Amino acid sequence: MTVRADQIIAGTILNIAAFGVTGYLNRLVINPSGRGGAGVIPSFALPDSVTTLPVVGPVIAMFFEQGPIAMSVLFIVIGLQVLFFSRWGLRTRAVGEHPRAADTVGIDVFGLRYRNVIAGCALAGLAGAYLTLESTGSFQNGMTGGRGFIALAAMIFGRWTPIGAFGGALLFGTITALGVMVNVRPPDGDLGTVMRSVPSLWYAALPYLVTIIILAGFVGRSRPPGADGIPYVKEGPA
Repeated sequence: MTVRADQIIAGTILNIAAFGVTGYLNRLVINPSGRGGAGVIPSFALPDSVTTLPVVGPVIAMFFEQGPIAMSVLFIVIGLQVLFFSRWGLRTRAVGEHPRAADTVGIDVFGLRYRNVIAGCALAGLAGAYLTLESTGSFQNGMTGGRGFIALAAMIFGRWTPIGAFGGALLFGTITALGVMVNVRPPDGDLGTVMRSVPSLWYAALPYLVTIIILAGFVGRSRPPGADGIPYVKEGPA
């Protein structure tokens, strides 16, 4: 932002650099150790008195019998949705939609943008920590598999709101889990036979195909902030 570089190009360069640095550290630190990773963080175990409740027990167990990182997502989304309509949220939307107007009323455009970028990077790092510490318990080069771009599609699908992005992420997660369900426990009857006859590669590609379809259908309707990705140039004194 300060050097006024194209933020899309800068983000692409950082993405490529992160891929190279993590691959180098993987060969330097993890591979020689022979462990493959730090292990899996144990999930939270609810008492039987809660999980055996009629109707709501299985639903509560589904959401809360997770690791701490996955479980924290619910509280993060609720907190961000509340902040979305707070003073901080209004100022954040102002510096993203019309930074010059925000600057004229005394909002620190550069400071607020930097703080929000750092907070967003922290959440992205938390997602990476989930993959290595809760999902698989190990690190592999390229293990994200383009999920960052799917997260971007979920944000666009959710119309740039926290709760909407969460709904988009649930949609993509459900599609991803479809392939796992077919391999592990397919439906009975003719439906299961048809689903098993589809090559597994198609189920692996399905989330990305849906991403393309949703982006093609929703990009025009879901309008991004007016100054998204555009460096702000502060006017000097007349």
